[in-house]
Amino acid sequence: PFCGYNMADYWNHWLSLKDKVKSLPAIFRVNWFRKDDNGKFMWPGFGQNMRVLKWIIDRVNGRGGAVESPFGCVPRFADLKWDGLSYPSDKFAKLMEIDKADAIKELDDQEHLFAKFDGRTPQGLLAQRQQIRTRVEKAADVWHP
Repeated sequence: PFCGYNMADYWNHWLSLKDKVKSLPAIFRVNWFRKDDNGKFMWPGFGQNMRVLKWIIDRVNGRGGAVESPFGCVPRFADLKWDGLSYPSDKFAKLMEIDKADAIKELDDQEHLFAKFDGRTPQGLLAQRQQIRTRVEKAADVWHP
């Protein structure tokens, strides 16, 4: 709803820039809205997003630590600055875990989304999705950081 034209064309446009610029922007995925078993948000709130954004800036500049997950590099608890906030490391571990079955459902949903673009989805996105799927399928039933 927030793109003024076909998303496959939009993605192709951005990927076409790789030959025109020194480097493409890094892409990071966040889930500020993951909920716990009681339906409460696991991330401590909008005002705390700078902790992750600082980690992203550090990663882009080659300074931030990470661990490889089925989805790519993610921060460990120690990689984020928690000054002034009491946020338990076990809650962070639960927030960051990846349930294999849920991840496969998400990848299947993504496949259905990409299918709507009548073959216009960039091959690079399709290849990346397949690489993620392969990593997820090889992962434990529940991946922990």
